[in-house]
Amino acid sequence: MHAIDIVLIVAVVALLIFALRRAIGTWTGQRDCCSGSKKTAMKRFPKVKVADTDESHYPYAADYQISGMKCASCADNVTRALDSVGRTWATVDLKSEVAHVRSKEPIDENSYSSAVKMAGYRLIS
Repeated sequence: MHAIDIVLIVAVVALLIFALRRAIGTWTGQRDCCSGSKKTAMKRFPKVKVADTDESHYPYAADYQISGMKCASCADNVTRALDSVGRTWATVDLKSEVAHVRSKEPIDENSYSSAVKMAGYRLIS
């Protein structure tokens, strides 16, 4: 075996180790799916089952641009964050990066902004 063969084998093994570490971190939720950074500043919100999905019951609505979403998992986490605000029903479109928020109470942009920020994203008015 030549020296170049050994160098190539070591490089491939090192690359596989790094890829495997990232994949395991993503699967277990220890790493962000997009950036690979550890989720120290991000909160993963539990899924909230919105029982009332009749839009006529939500007299207040607003659309917000969301910055930082890269994949469907990001959009799902933003939806969960917005739904965690009481008496709210939100849908998020990843492609347009827009969150449509419906509320039974007057819109409190600060509450939505805080929830989105805790999830690791940014709400743009």
